Amino acid sequence: MTEYSADAGQVVWSSRLKDAYGSAVELEDENGKASVFEIIAEFEVQGQGYAVLRDPEGDGEPEFLRVIVPGEGLPELESIDDDDEWEDISELYDELTFPDDEV
Repeated sequence: MTEYSADAGQVVWSSRLKDAYGSAVELEDENGKASVFEIIAEFEVQGQGYAVLRDPEGDGEPEFLRVIVPGEGLPELESIDDDDEWEDISELYDELTFPDDEV
């Protein structure tokens, strides 16, 4: 069960990444290889921003990342290293996009 709920009004849809970069972002992996990811969705939960990205050449599974906005700068993406946080955000996104499905 997720710590967050789509029904509790905790989620705010946002568009910081799309406003700054358009419909896709280029990310670099730990080996320096760059890949372009489509921005599928962005939302905030309790003031923390999250992005859902998809690699068009990948397996179709979404990537969940934190959106960080340093001061007045452009938004940046950060991996979610905490397994519980990742699971909560993943389940919340499922709730938001498939609200009538019982899991």
